[in-house]
Amino acid sequence: MDEIKKLIDDYLSHCKYEKNLSPLSLKAYLIDLKQFQQYISRTPSIKTIAELDKHLIRDYLKEIFPQNKPKTVKRKLATVKAFMNHLEYEDILLVNPFRKIKINIKEGKQLPKIIELDKIQKLFAYLYQRKEFLSKKKNSLYENTVRDIAVLELLFATGVRVSELSNLKTNNLNLSKGLVLIKGKGNRERVIPIVHREILNALKSYYKLFKVEIFKGDFFFVNRLNSRLSDQSIRLMIRNHTKSINLQQRITPHMFRHSVATYLLENGADIRYIQNILGHSSINTTQIYTQVNEGPKRKVIRLKHPRGRFNLK
Repeated sequence: MDEIKKLIDDYLSHCKYEKNLSPLSLKAYLIDLKQFQQYISRTPSIKTIAELDKHLIRDYLKEIFPQNKPKTVKRKLATVKAFMNHLEYEDILLVNPFRKIKINIKEGKQLPKIIELDKIQKLFAYLYQRKEFLSKKKNSLYENTVRDIAVLELLFATGVRVSELSNLKTNNLNLSKGLVLIKGKGNRERVIPIVHREILNALKSYYKLFKVEIFKGDFFFVNRLNSRLSDQSIRLMIRNHTKSINLQQRITPHMFRHSVATYLLENGADIRYIQNILGHSSINTTQIYTQVNEGPKRKVIRLKHPRGRFNLK
C-alpha cells in the first residue's frame, strides 16, 4: 500500500529532523516499520490507513511473537504504537487502534552475563605480549594490536556500548586530562574519567601511531581503510582474540559493559555513580546488577554480621 509507505517515510523524516533521533534508533524504527508495512500489504482487507484497527494489531502480534523474544516483540510494538500516535497527532488517523487494546507482554528475568576477571586479565596479558613480540617488526599486525588494546582498554575502563565506542569522535577525548565524552541514547551526554595510567598510555600509543589516519576523518577508532571501526569489526576482533587464547566462553562487547557495572558494585561503588557512567536514564535499569551481585553480599553478611559470633552452647 503506497499510502502507508509514504506515511512511514514521512514519520522517519520527522524522527530524524524534528525528534533528532540517533542513526541507530532510526535504523531500528525503519526495520520495525517495514516489517509492519509488509504485514499490512499481505492483508487484503486493509485498503487505507483509516482501516487499521485493534484486530489487525492483535493479528500482527500473533505473527511476530513466535519468531522473536518478548523483549523484541515489545520493541516492535512500541515502534508501531509511536507511529500510530504520530498519525493521530497529525489528524491522519482519527481512531488510534492502540487506544482500544491492552497488551501486556511479560519478559522472563535474564541476568546480565559477565566475564570472569581472570579471563579479562588473560586476554589483556595475551594482547600486551603480542604487542611486545610484534614491536620489532612494526608492521600492520603490530599496528592492529596497538589499536585492539586501546579499544579493549577503553571498553573495560568505561563500560560504554559498542556503538558508542565505534562512533567516538576524536574531539570527544581529552587524553591530557583523562576525560572521554560519550554521546549515548537519546543524544544524552556523559563524561567519564580515565584514571589509570596504563589505559591512557594505551590510548596515547594508538593515537600516536594512527594520528594521520585519524585526522582524515572524524572518528577516533579507524580501520585499515581509514574509515570508522564498525560495531561488527569490534565484535569480530574480540572473537578472534578470545579464540587465540582458547577462552571457553563466547565474549561480546556488551559483556564488558555488564562486567564493569558488576565489579564496580562489588567493590563498593555507589549505584548512582554506576548509573551515570553507563548512561542509564533510570536507576531501575542499573539495579539489575544488584541481583548479579548476590555472591559477594552473602560473603560480607557471613563474615560481618554479629549473629555469626553468637555462642549459645
